[in-house]
Formats: sequence, structure tokens, C-alpha cells
Amino acid sequence: MAKGLTTPLVYFLAIFVSLASLFPGGQGDAAVAGTSEPASSSPGWTVPVAPGGPFSRLYLPQNAPIGADRGFGARRWVQMNANARHNAAIDIPKKAPAWFRDGVFWRFAEARAWPLERRHPFGTKTYGETEAGAVQTQFYGNALGVTVVGGIVYAESDDMFAYALNARTGQLIWRTSPVGNNLMGNPLVDGNIVYLAAGGVGFNFANVMAFARKGAAVRGMDVSYNGIYALDRKTGRLLWHAGSVGEAMPTPAIHGRMLYFATGSGSVHALDKVTGRPVWTVRLGGNDNMSSPAYSHGRLYLAMASPPRLFCLDAGTGRTLWTGTIPGAANTGMGDVSPAVGDGVVVMDTVAHPKMVHGQATLEPVVRGFDARTGRPLWTVSMGRGPKPPAFKGGVPLIHGKILIVGSPATGRYEALDLHTGRHLWSWHRISSSRSAPTFYDGHLYIAGGDSLYRLDPKTGRETGHLRIGGRMGIVSPTIVGGTAYLANSYDWIVAVPLSSFGPER
Repeated sequence: MAKGLTTPLVYFLAIFVSLASLFPGGQGDAAVAGTSEPASSSPGWTVPVAPGGPFSRLYLPQNAPIGADRGFGARRWVQMNANARHNAAIDIPKKAPAWFRDGVFWRFAEARAWPLERRHPFGTKTYGETEAGAVQTQFYGNALGVTVVGGIVYAESDDMFAYALNARTGQLIWRTSPVGNNLMGNPLVDGNIVYLAAGGVGFNFANVMAFARKGAAVRGMDVSYNGIYALDRKTGRLLWHAGSVGEAMPTPAIHGRMLYFATGSGSVHALDKVTGRPVWTVRLGGNDNMSSPAYSHGRLYLAMASPPRLFCLDAGTGRTLWTGTIPGAANTGMGDVSPAVGDGVVVMDTVAHPKMVHGQATLEPVVRGFDARTGRPLWTVSMGRGPKPPAFKGGVPLIHGKILIVGSPATGRYEALDLHTGRHLWSWHRISSSRSAPTFYDGHLYIAGGDSLYRLDPKTGRETGHLRIGGRMGIVSPTIVGGTAYLANSYDWIVAVPLSSFGPER
């Protein structure tokens, strides 16, 4: 009888242990969930990821940088493209190791990598090349560029994984998928925490119907688990999750103790960056699609679509200080673009004035400068009319000194304008759709577009060289540290290339 009782008991214990392994509190993949109240850092429940399964966290500490390599890159990364001007360039010490200065080359294939040598994205025969490229960016590849802090490259991909790679070798340090949702931003890194923002592009059927009735809907609601995911910087272990009703596609911003993010429900949240607990929430209305907040001098600048509006908020309280718009703004344009702030000016652009031309839908990208303190419009410039882009209907602006450089997704042209007057300085046209902010470094301007990285003279717009990387760049700004440009692309690759590969100026 004792033997007969032991067998079911052993069987029960085996089941218990097996089930416990699916919720491995002792393994450190613990988080507290919450939609109305973000979680604290004390573990309460665990993410149900099968140990050893395809989405379990992988940690390879032997690949982490050592010695002087840990000083490569920024010390922290607290906004999209590193700063409110959107210039993702980091200087290195003069006495840095040789590889810091000379640069490195490597390529890392992410979870759903499509061969870089393929000229056409996956699904081209079904959707056509333009639409297929947008779909691949939104669901498989990297929408934005990468973050480089302390010798490590951090990346978010729409393949639902976040990655940490050795900046010198390209070797994987950790990979994690804390939730089944798209990751479309720059990871933020501050102290011992990496922050991810999760949210997909979709509307469920109920919200589509709500938009048809009311002209407003929540993007990302009930599609997956949205919000901020805080990870241990060293291991990728999940520390806490602060949920949101709508998608949280844009890159958040950090200042002091606060982390700020905006959502597809038209809300903006301020969290305690250490615990994830809420500080304030404001409801602005509309949808923030990919308009990452820019922090500058105690203020947050971000935009919403439906209706199109640029907001300036007090970063301490969330109180609206001023709002502005661009006349004729159409579709999701303003909610797609992250404003740039510099030298007392906020720059915003959008597609506007939809019009059918010879049976084709067209739009006119328009860029406007605002006084950062008062919101007063300073100037407005049209960038010409072109075909309606399939997704991300705006160009991310770069402010360099007193010059603005911004691309047009409709015409493919990059325009350089005087920041304070909007006066045209030069234009450059080599790619079909220009979305990403250029990066200025060491007297050169670098632009990622199509399948290549281009180098320009920032004073004249003259092209001085280009490198074919392969694949397709979406809204990817080159992240330049010392002698290396780090890129991510829609084909789900992270690539490091030495700037010396350009050779001398032509």
C-alpha cells in the first residue's frame, strides 16, 4: 500500500515541479503586472515563458566587455537618438584603445533575419515592394537604431526580442522576450536598468468600429501587453512592468528620477524610473504612434495624431503649457514624428494636404519651427508633393548647431534649413523615402537609407561617399561611437561598420 501511495505522490510532485519551472521565481525572470498601477520592483508573479523554449531569456556572461572596453560609448542613454536634438553620436577619449578610434566590423543576425543580400523584402510578391518593406519593419525588423552604453550595444526588434551585444565583437551577451509584443524604439539605459517600450501598430476590430462611430480609438488596446518593461542591465532579467492601455511604441525619455512615455490612448505617463510606480498621468487625446517625447529644460515635447497636435508639457506635473499644429496635417503624420528641440526652437513635421494626382494618392510633407518657450510658430516650409507613404508618414528632424536637416518620406529628399528662419540651404536626393534623422560626427553627416549608409558634407549637402550595408533601413539613425557606425535594419540585423571604410572624401 505504501508503494502504491508513493507513486501518485511522486507523480504529483513531478507535475508540481514542472509547473513551477514555468514560473521560475528563483531564476529571476520575475515581474509584477499592472495596468492601472505600474509594478514595483519586488517580484510578485512571473512571466510564463517555458524554460529552454524559444522565448526564454538567454544570458552569456562570457561575452560581456572587460577592462577598458566597458568605457566605450555613452554612460547613459535617456532619449530617442540620445538627446533632444536627435544626434546619435558619442565622442570617445583621446587615449582610448585603438579599436575605439579605428572602428570594428561585424554583423549580427537577429531572431527573424532575412538575408542581407536579398534586394526585396519578405512578402514582396504578395504586397509589392513598398508595402512589404513597411510590413517587415513593423513586425520583423528593427524600426529604430541602437543604443551604445558601456561597451554594449542594446537593440529592440519587432521580432519581439531585445538584445545586448558586445560593441567590439558583436557577440551576444543576452537576449530576452519579456512579452509577445513588438519593440520599436531605442532601449534606454540608466544606472543598472534597461528600459523597453512595447506596443504594436494594430487596432482590434472593436476599436476600428469605435473610430468609425466617434472618430477616435485606442491604438494597441487588447492587442497585447503594452507599456514599459524594466530589465536588469547586466543579465536582461525582467525587474518590473508598468502597463498601459494603448500601445507604447515611442521611445520614452528619462530625466532625474522620472521616466516619461506616451501611448496610443492619447495619454502621457510619468513613472518613478526605479520602481515603476506612477507619478502623474495626463490624457491629451488622439494617438501617439511613434512620436517619442523630447525632454529639454524642464519640458516635454511630443505630438499626437487624430487630431494632429504638438504639445509642450511641464515635466514635473504634466500640465500643458502650450499646443500647436501644422495646417492641413493629415493621417497619422504628426503622431508619427518625434520633435527635435535645440537653440530655443522646436521642429515638427508631418504629411499634409492629401490629394489625388493622376489617380494616385499623394501628400505634401510640411515642416514647421515653433518657439520652444511660447509655442509661437516661427516659420513653415513645404517639402514638395509625393506619393503617400505606406507607414511612418514623417521624417525625424536633426538639429545641428543652427541648422535643421529633415527628410521627406514622400519625395525622398533631405532638406537643410536655417533653424530660426526656415531658409533653404541645400537638398540631397538619393533614396526613395527619407525618414530617419541624420547623424553628425567629426565634420561629416551620415544618413542611413535604403540599403546603404551615406556620408555628406553638412555645409553643402554634397555626397562624399557611401557604403552598401544590405537589407533596408527604416527610421534608423546611425549610432556613431568613435570610429564605428552601428546600424539596425528592417531585415532584422545589427551591423557595425568602421567609418574608415568610406576612405578619403571624393
